[in-house]
Amino acid sequence: MKRLLFIHGDTDGVCSGALALYYYRNVRNQDVKIVFTHPAGLYKDLQEFMEKEADIFIADIALAEDTYTEIIDLLNKLSAKNNVVYVDHHPLPTDFRLNEASFEFIHDLNASSSELTYRLFEGNLGIDYSRIFIFGAIGDYLDETPVVKKWIDYWDKRAVYFEAGVLAQGLEATRKMYDFKRHVVEHLSLNRLPSSLSELLVKALIESQNEEEMRGRVKQNVVKLKHVSYVIEPGGSLGRAANYARIYGGTPVGVAVQFLDDIANMSIRSDRNIDINIILRKIVKEYGATGGGHPNAAGARVKKKHLEDFLKRIDREVEGKIEA
Repeated sequence: MKRLLFIHGDTDGVCSGALALYYYRNVRNQDVKIVFTHPAGLYKDLQEFMEKEADIFIADIALAEDTYTEIIDLLNKLSAKNNVVYVDHHPLPTDFRLNEASFEFIHDLNASSSELTYRLFEGNLGIDYSRIFIFGAIGDYLDETPVVKKWIDYWDKRAVYFEAGVLAQGLEATRKMYDFKRHVVEHLSLNRLPSSLSELLVKALIESQNEEEMRGRVKQNVVKLKHVSYVIEPGGSLGRAANYARIYGGTPVGVAVQFLDDIANMSIRSDRNIDINIILRKIVKEYGATGGGHPNAAGARVKKKHLEDFLKRIDREVEGKIEA
């Protein structure tokens, strides 16, 4: 039977996908197809790529507030005949409970999806594949867990962090180049180093230079509200631009915005005292928007015409949290 992998295109998602690809292809002898998706697009992609006679593996895709009921209902129906596995570490929708899922739903806020995937298949992966999940954990800033600390001792830490940096920067440079990202997943599934993929290494070097230039643009163009600083069309990584906006604006929250036709796509970063995920999940429904993620790193999509008011709304929510 065919296995469809629905994964995120960042370091954690790609490493989760590589581990799953190795397991399902080499241990379960399944024909595997990789689909890159994201929280706002998961339901649509499940409908578009779904095949009646296919098993499902989903990793590193947060359940969005506005579509999670439809996603769970769809996967529950599929799991009656097919094997469905969902691995994630993002905060769950406010009203969702894990017992609503009749399929295997592996969830832990305190570990990367790569770590959770490795732990799931560990008996069939062995020591050599532990560094793949460590790359993913580093890429998602979750490299201080007990499991990572245990396995990283098998490797030279300097080399591991170098390889994780190459992978993270190279993937950031490719964004929607999904065929290339599939190639990276295939490469990693063979337990090959990121730096041994020359095209990925070159892209990582170029991305590092571009990011340095982007940092200068953010510094020059950051706009400060009371508690939120933002930058429009910074060029480059929105996540890193949001963090620079926070730093150069001197505020607890930073936002970087990119326009996609009439949609404002934004990445949001906050300091450890502000849970931006909770704020977003509270307000997105007011704007017909989507949003959420981790407590200190999240994203949102809103109509361009609502952007200014949306940012001010975040600012007021942050003020309420600070005053509380």
